[in-house]
Amino acid sequence: MPKRTLILLRHAKSDWSGDETDLARPLAKRGQRQAPDAGRWLAANLDRVDLAIVSPARRARSSWDLVAAELDVLPRRRIDDRVYTASDQELLAVVRELPDDIETVVLVGHNPGIEDLASLLTGESVTMPTSALAVITLPGPWATAGPDSGVLRALGRPPAQ
Repeated sequence: MPKRTLILLRHAKSDWSGDETDLARPLAKRGQRQAPDAGRWLAANLDRVDLAIVSPARRARSSWDLVAAELDVLPRRRIDDRVYTASDQELLAVVRELPDDIETVVLVGHNPGIEDLASLLTGESVTMPTSALAVITLPGPWATAGPDSGVLRALGRPPAQ
C-alpha cells in the first residue's frame, strides 16, 4: 500500500482591522503575499495534490485559492465545516475517513488545531505560524492515522520568491 502524504496548511495572515465576524475575516495584505509562496513550494516539492479540504472561514478559502493558483494541476477542493475551530481529534476524524484511493491531501485550517494535529501525528513539538506548512508521511491507510503514526518531512513557512 502506498504511503499517504498529509499537508497541513495554516491559513495566511488575516486582517483584524475590520469588524467582520471571525468566519468572514479576510486576508491581510501580508497574507495575500505569503500564501502564493506556499503554493510555489508545493508545486516544486510534490508530484501532485489529490484533494484539498478547506475550512469554510473566508481567510482559509482565500489562502487556498492563492496557493492553488500556483499549482500546475488543480486538485479537487472540499469545504468542510468541521475544520473551522476544530481540535486535533476532530481534524484527525476528518483525516481518518478519507478514501484510500487518495494519496496526497492538503488540509487548510486554523491554530491551535492544525499545530496540535501535526504534533499528535508526529510526536514532535510543532509550531505553525500563518502560511506555514507541515508535510507528514503516513505509512498506511488514512483510517490508521493516529498518535505518533506519521513522519514530519517538512515544516515551516516557505520563503518569499
